[in-house]
Amino acid sequence: METFVMPGDLVDPDLLPSQPTLPLKLGPGLRHIPPNTITPTVAGQLCTDARKNAIWIEFNAGRYIPTVGDLVIATIQRASVDLFYANISDFASSATLPVLSFEGATKKTRPQLASGALVYARVSLANKHMDPELECVSSSTGKSEGLGPLVGGMLFDVSLGMARRLMMPRPAEQGALVILEELGGAGVAFEIAVGRNGKVWVDSKTLKTTLAIGKAIQETDERRLLPDEQKKLARRLTRDL
Repeated sequence: METFVMPGDLVDPDLLPSQPTLPLKLGPGLRHIPPNTITPTVAGQLCTDARKNAIWIEFNAGRYIPTVGDLVIATIQRASVDLFYANISDFASSATLPVLSFEGATKKTRPQLASGALVYARVSLANKHMDPELECVSSSTGKSEGLGPLVGGMLFDVSLGMARRLMMPRPAEQGALVILEELGGAGVAFEIAVGRNGKVWVDSKTLKTTLAIGKAIQETDERRLLPDEQKKLARRLTRDL
């Protein structure tokens, strides 16, 4: 059952996750008022993750604010000797991406990324006094772990709330999001990368399929489609592909 809340509402204690071994984690859109009152600061859907003992509000905020650890899709703007400069938000300054922050990169084998190229990256530095910094390699393993240039495909814009839902471990259960699961179950093959900055990259065997999947994600987001409506949309798209 979906629970929508408004700013100033009181969150019913019965809706809070109750994992006894973990402290309660409040995510975006919620504020704690001592001693034990929790109230929304935005309008949206109340979501919980019992495994992490976390609770948050899904809402469509307009501006992405870089946070360390976030996975983002960045667009390369230009390059210098040691850095790529990339855009991750229309409302933020350029992020920097060191040319050696790729798996196996050296000064002789640095990746060649032209203006407009897309990369899947992790935010490694973010504060209000400095430009964000990105990385495409794990600092602990030296491996890309799925990060790096995104070749081919198309980029689609979605709300920040939709991006969060897509990145949940179990989108169907935790975010009432079944459109991709339904398309995959119907035999539609595709690749997808989701950035917390409201960007979704989609690639498939044909341009028609890529466009259809991207538009389906956007329609689900913009029209706030419920799971049954998403299933109908998936069936319609599958017939047309």
